[in-house]
Amino acid sequence: MSGLELFAAALGVIAVWLTVKQNPWCWPIGLVMVLLYSWIFYEVKLYSDMLLQVVYAVLQLYGWWQWTRGGEQHQGRPVSQLQSSGLLQGLALGAMGSLLLGAAMAHWTDAAQPWLDAALTAFSLVAQWWMAQKRVQCWPLWIAVDVIFVGLFVYKELYLTAALYALFTLLAVQGWRAWRADPALQS
Repeated sequence: MSGLELFAAALGVIAVWLTVKQNPWCWPIGLVMVLLYSWIFYEVKLYSDMLLQVVYAVLQLYGWWQWTRGGEQHQGRPVSQLQSSGLLQGLALGAMGSLLLGAAMAHWTDAAQPWLDAALTAFSLVAQWWMAQKRVQCWPLWIAVDVIFVGLFVYKELYLTAALYALFTLLAVQGWRAWRADPALQS
């Protein structure tokens, strides 16, 4: 465990807690966190996770814009549900991304866990995209992904990061409950 990992983990808790509360400050704080984690994952040869953090950086900017300027009135997006077709498309993209990235990581890198890491990366991107659009279905996907990440990080001896992802799991449960109760979904 390094000071950098500790700082990134603290920022992660703050960012996810702010996301649950639908506070747009989650995005700039999350941006700093993902840039720090990209370096941490590079150091432990979790290259798919490193790439994920770089893509997250772009998605942090997209999410920040969506939450503050997106939507029909350009005043931010309300919480909404994905239709079945959007849900299936997202999961299919996650599966295809898992296979493509896993094959690339297994063939061209010395990645520690190329297939598992790739699957977690691909489905995390789907969850992050849905979260940026304030889709309530992001939370159950985050719960599944975060639980598996906990095991991977314990295996890689990133114990603080494993604890962070366990906390992310609990926050995702809280986020799922809160967003499902949002008045925007009740109308």
